[in-house]
Amino acid sequence: MGIVKTLATFAAGLLISFGAFAAEGGHLQQSGTDLNDRASLQRGAKLYMNYCSGCHSLKYLRYSRMAEDLGLTEEEVMNNLNFTGAKFGEQIQVSLTADHANQWFGKMPPDLSLITRVRGTDWVYTYLKSFYLDESRPLGWNNQLFPNASMPNPLWELQGLQHAEFGEADKATGERPVLGLKVTQPGQLDANEFSQAVRDITTFLEYAGEPAALKRQSMGVWVILFLAAFTFLAYLLKLEYWRDVDKH
Repeated sequence: MGIVKTLATFAAGLLISFGAFAAEGGHLQQSGTDLNDRASLQRGAKLYMNYCSGCHSLKYLRYSRMAEDLGLTEEEVMNNLNFTGAKFGEQIQVSLTADHANQWFGKMPPDLSLITRVRGTDWVYTYLKSFYLDESRPLGWNNQLFPNASMPNPLWELQGLQHAEFGEADKATGERPVLGLKVTQPGQLDANEFSQAVRDITTFLEYAGEPAALKRQSMGVWVILFLAAFTFLAYLLKLEYWRDVDKH
């Protein structure tokens, strides 16, 4: 009975998760992130700090740790990625004040240190590509994946201006579902370049959520080699013990 109850609880959790996902509007695109791609991490750090860090902090990550893990010098980080005047050993905070945040967005934008661990990399990747112009929204933007998001598209200069293609209105609610998105005014990057830029940001956020993952993955190879060697030695020891047993 205990097993049945556990399975039922797990299934209910899955149904709730799928229901919440469906309510947020669509299919996730595969992010294709790779934490072993240091160049992608460096590009992602540059893009994040230039386009996202004005509003969203990474309070669990320090500039010094980011420099060490991403192969950057203190000078490179402080001159190119630090826009708040923080010290090298301090956490990545924002210069945005709570008063300004409440005035512009209605609340303080959330810290994104753990966003990929909560939502997943595919969700973040899809979200950043799903903004479209919507005059009915206070800031003029909406999001297909996360409807009525209270933020504008931070990457519109790179992506361009994107509009939604709507289906027929629902008879009960009158709402028209978003069937697809189309860039009507190109930005600084073409579609492939923009997808790579979003992938780089997502990769950086995946790293920020667990900086130790870089070292853990590199250590994993040595752990596997150790276990393989230990297993071989244990097998030889087993043969030696059973050799004496078989004689009797």
